[in-house]
Amino acid sequence: MPTLLTLLDQTDSETLLLPEFQRGYVWTRDQVRGLFRSLYRGYPVGSLLTWETDAGAAALRGSEVTSGIRRILLDGQQRMTSLYGVIRGKPPRFFEGRREAFTGLHFDAVDEVFEFYAPAKMKNEPRWFDVTALFAPDGGDKAFEQAERAAGREGMFKLMSNLNKLLQIREKEFHVETLTGEDKTIDVVVDIFNRVNSGGTKLSKGDLALARISAHAPQARTRMREALTTWSDAGYDFSLDWLLRNVNAVVTGRAPFSALEKVSAAEFEQALEKTIDYISTLLDTIAGRLGMDHGRVLVSRYAIPVLTAYLHAHGGRFPNHIEQSKALYWYVHAGLWGRHAGSTETFLARDLEVLREAGLDGVIRELAVARGGSLEIREDDFSGSTLGARFYPLLYMMTRMGTARDLGTGLPLKSHLLGRNSSLEVHHIIPKARLYEYDGMGSPYTRSEVNAVANFAFLTKDSNLQISARNPEEYLAEVATRNPGALESQWIPTERELWHVSRYRDFLAQRRRLLTQAANDLLGGLLHDTGTRQEALPRAAEVDSSPDSAGHDAAVTSAVGALTAMGFGDPELGVDIADPETGASLGVAEAYWHEGLQAGRGGPVVLELDETPHLTRLQELGYRVFTDAEALVAFARREALVDAGEAEDESTALIGAVGRAESAGTRTPH
Repeated sequence: MPTLLTLLDQTDSETLLLPEFQRGYVWTRDQVRGLFRSLYRGYPVGSLLTWETDAGAAALRGSEVTSGIRRILLDGQQRMTSLYGVIRGKPPRFFEGRREAFTGLHFDAVDEVFEFYAPAKMKNEPRWFDVTALFAPDGGDKAFEQAERAAGREGMFKLMSNLNKLLQIREKEFHVETLTGEDKTIDVVVDIFNRVNSGGTKLSKGDLALARISAHAPQARTRMREALTTWSDAGYDFSLDWLLRNVNAVVTGRAPFSALEKVSAAEFEQALEKTIDYISTLLDTIAGRLGMDHGRVLVSRYAIPVLTAYLHAHGGRFPNHIEQSKALYWYVHAGLWGRHAGSTETFLARDLEVLREAGLDGVIRELAVARGGSLEIREDDFSGSTLGARFYPLLYMMTRMGTARDLGTGLPLKSHLLGRNSSLEVHHIIPKARLYEYDGMGSPYTRSEVNAVANFAFLTKDSNLQISARNPEEYLAEVATRNPGALESQWIPTERELWHVSRYRDFLAQRRRLLTQAANDLLGGLLHDTGTRQEALPRAAEVDSSPDSAGHDAAVTSAVGALTAMGFGDPELGVDIADPETGASLGVAEAYWHEGLQAGRGGPVVLELDETPHLTRLQELGYRVFTDAEALVAFARREALVDAGEAEDESTALIGAVGRAESAGTRTPH
């Protein structure tokens, strides 16, 4: 059996490699601590699974090796990356993730515990040893000197004994199971990998499809990442899975990823380049015509594959301005009504079929039928709250497309001056500070009411700062006097009695009426466009959609920050969770980890602070729902302690820290 040192050397020499189809590195610092704790104490840390084959049999990550027999690591990436990163002091060539997870690990040679560097605790405290420095070629000599400073001549030998025990983990032998034989094709190996990881980092259907494609078109994944990076730099964050759905719609005209099995590598690569162009065209069109110029307001990203298929069928462009307007009309409504928010593949397949048979008129009719025969917006539709509500993007679109003016300066918000001089921010018309302090004879306003979309407006950054939390009847009166028509341009009620905090619910009702009328007029103009071309809208320089600006509680910001600091994944904020069977909204999550707090480990996690009648349904669908931010943080900390092997007794900690750490499945609540 190879020792750890041998495996590290094989990684350096690229005789041990990583297949492209695997996830990137997703471990947290506590999992790294738990791994080293287990190795130090002599606990078993699991076997590795490799595939011995010619290097050209599969796309490899971070390597240009294309020939020769190599061992490809199938199970054990997280452990090997952690060990290599700490011991070598740098990530391996195949690394993809956050290197902070294994940077700065220290060992207390007195109490024999592992922690990451904390200046207040470890600076000028010689009992703490930098683990990476210890494993360096001259680490032993330096450790000897440090141990003497820490414990003196008499006590240093105990410390050196502990340090030598740590250094001995390099000689730890790992059991390696190896797949060999001509029958072990990429398809077979990917299936084996998925079965081995069925409890944890199981590949999605998209991952599986891309793994098979990458075996024959090694550059495809790299090209896809390049495109995703380009869009991310422009403010749009998409996934590989999403891009693959678009390619699938273009090259096969279908939604299931299984359709890609009959597509050759050459066909896929050609379709990929076309798809990238189509998506860029659509993003420019959506931004230029609708003003939706960043990811937060991209109302329906899973409607885009339908439009990429449409462009492909028409030579990569809209036949005329009227057809473009119809496409945008359908796109907005598909997002507003959650057409693809539930069972994405099912509805996407239906829309692609209808598009082939009846064009844009067909998919518009299909959506209207699903809505009971009408796509007309009703006042109640604007009753949602926070950025995640489906009608928040519509409000942004109305602001950018229409004649909305800044309440402070009176300037049009779609003006080119916006992009040069200021950013755009979410503003509570009736300030939330005033609403939260209002008791109203024992009937205070709820969080959902305070953060209602109908209470949102968009202002320049300077205007938002100037207004701040001033009394609404005071500052709105000033706006009416200084900038006549500005309130009306933002669909803000002009009846002064509604500006009082005590009349807030009446204010919301009236503004919903105004917004509904304006939204129907605007969308109706798209549907019945006569072909008059309009100048493309300029992009906003910046849109502040941070939690605080959007009406989220400070508790949400604090909780997300705490989880990120622990090494858990970044959530999506303000996400509308839909029922996969009906597409109906089940609530707006303040924070949403769709792959679990750690990618590929456990089910989706939802932080939903508002009371929701759909809690039971969310739990039925496998969501772990938290209705209190502090409870979520406490749960995450408990998980972290288990990962580090510090939350349970020795026998259970062994399973917690090592046995489940590489690819463990969903944990049950404690």
